[in-house]
Amino acid sequence: MNRQIAKFIGTAALATAVAFPLFSCPARAGGSIGFYFSPRTTQDAEALDLGLRAYSLYNGLRSGASVKQLGWNNYAGIGQNGGGNLGIIRQEGSGHSATLQQNGNDDSYGIFQFGRNTDTNVVQTGNGQSGAALLFGW
Repeated sequence: MNRQIAKFIGTAALATAVAFPLFSCPARAGGSIGFYFSPRTTQDAEALDLGLRAYSLYNGLRSGASVKQLGWNNYAGIGQNGGGNLGIIRQEGSGHSATLQQNGNDDSYGIFQFGRNTDTNVVQTGNGQSGAALLFGW
């Protein structure tokens, strides 16, 4: 389990390291890059679920759905059918769009978008699923 968490953190760090030079130079054309993580094993899904739930507790949410938008012209929506689901959308920048639909029980998913003009739509169907999306736009 610790190896999978380290792998996820390493992937997020790599994504951040790749994205920072993009923000320091003016871009002539828009674009985006996205990283999606879907655990393959039950243990990996439980580890990611734990991390998302810890993040939500840190931000004052115990369960349900959370949308936090910092910037302009951002749009987000979360729909949940079932119990014990956790949906997180955090958008910083402008022109982002995100939707998350959860159908089942005890699912968790986090969408994190930074920069500008990124768009993602996620649907979870089933029980005990977990996942995350990290997107950067310029």
